[in-house]
Amino acid sequence: MYLALNVLGVAVFLALGWLFSKDRRAIRWQSVGLMVALNLVIAWFLTSFPAGRAVVRGAADGFAWLVAIAYEGINFALQDWVGPTGTDPAPVNFVVSALLPILLIVPLFDILSYIGFLPWLIRWVGRGLSFVTRQPKFETFFAVEMMFLGNTEALAVSRAQLKQMSAQRVVTIAMMSMSCVTAALIGAYTQLVPGEFVLTAVPLNCINALLVASLLFPVHVPAEEDVIVGVGAVETTTAGTAAASTEAAPSATTTLETEGADGETAGKTPVRPAREPFFSFLGDSILGAGKIVLIVLANVIAFVALAALVNHLLGLINPALSLQAILGVVLFVPALLLGLDPATAFDVSQMMGLKLVTNEFVVMGQITGDIGGFDRHHQAVLTVFLTSFANLSTVGMIIGALKGLVDGEKNDVISRNVWRMLVAGILVSLLSASLVGLFVW
Repeated sequence: MYLALNVLGVAVFLALGWLFSKDRRAIRWQSVGLMVALNLVIAWFLTSFPAGRAVVRGAADGFAWLVAIAYEGINFALQDWVGPTGTDPAPVNFVVSALLPILLIVPLFDILSYIGFLPWLIRWVGRGLSFVTRQPKFETFFAVEMMFLGNTEALAVSRAQLKQMSAQRVVTIAMMSMSCVTAALIGAYTQLVPGEFVLTAVPLNCINALLVASLLFPVHVPAEEDVIVGVGAVETTTAGTAAASTEAAPSATTTLETEGADGETAGKTPVRPAREPFFSFLGDSILGAGKIVLIVLANVIAFVALAALVNHLLGLINPALSLQAILGVVLFVPALLLGLDPATAFDVSQMMGLKLVTNEFVVMGQITGDIGGFDRHHQAVLTVFLTSFANLSTVGMIIGALKGLVDGEKNDVISRNVWRMLVAGILVSLLSASLVGLFVW
């Protein structure tokens, strides 16, 4: 019975994408079908196939090892927080267990970018995904880019592309930005909820971001526009025309392209940007990681406090009334369609609602001591749903980031579709959770 509910859930979530679509007749159903099939294969492989489970366990163990290494640095400065060895299996607080390891993991990913490996990986995975899913090259590239770099970071390094794209395509990029998580935060997540399901969610969210955007806001991209301008582009002015540069790695050769009135490339001039000294680059990366820690910590404290304030105010009306209770009612049916019994579905719907109003760290911090006692299906669907950036504050972050990257006309189109951005984030999380739930019981 619950498996049948789960199967129905997948169909319902896809149907909701069609229902809220801007142009239902423009939906490319062949591409949608290919992406659903690909995600089913990935979910089955990572949860049910011995080799897939070994890959996920190995990746989770790898992140746990990185966190343990990070504890050695934390122990030097904050020994009382982590115990005498710096590898206490039960860290005393959320900051140590989830946030401070970011100070190692972010610079590590930045070093992989500096040497050129990460841009190379993003480029080829993006090309392969575009070939399989039949989606435009930049949209698939951007989905992979977000998976490694994060949403606002991926927007920033793609600024030259965004300036040349149509307003409609920029809207789809904004929708996709609601869903993926950056690899630099996976280590933090795996300390709070089951790592195997966190790592399973990452590729599913990447593909479902493409799928849901193609349902909610289908855009036809002509072949001549289906190009990637550049990664980490540095804008330059040549004869009054803005042009894009670099290919991801700081040392990569750049091709500047100046388009004529007919859209043809007027000329190409290879240039090589100056490479920042490694230790200067590393220092900036560490400071950037520190900012991430402070931003997440500030958001967690503020949102937990604001949610508590709202609950206290609602309690003045009725002691049984709370933010979680209201959202639990709204999201009860979607939670039920994840293949959960009614009592469990109501509990999960409250966690889902709290995550949308606050963020994933708030909910993960609340359930980290209890989730090990949940049954496997419950663990899987809840963890996968939480493993995304889909919440109200992310909408503000994306809109704020794009305001500094694209013109006013494009920002106006994005602002008119803010509700679709939030719907996109919710549907991606629900689809990923329901697809994983099919194989974990």
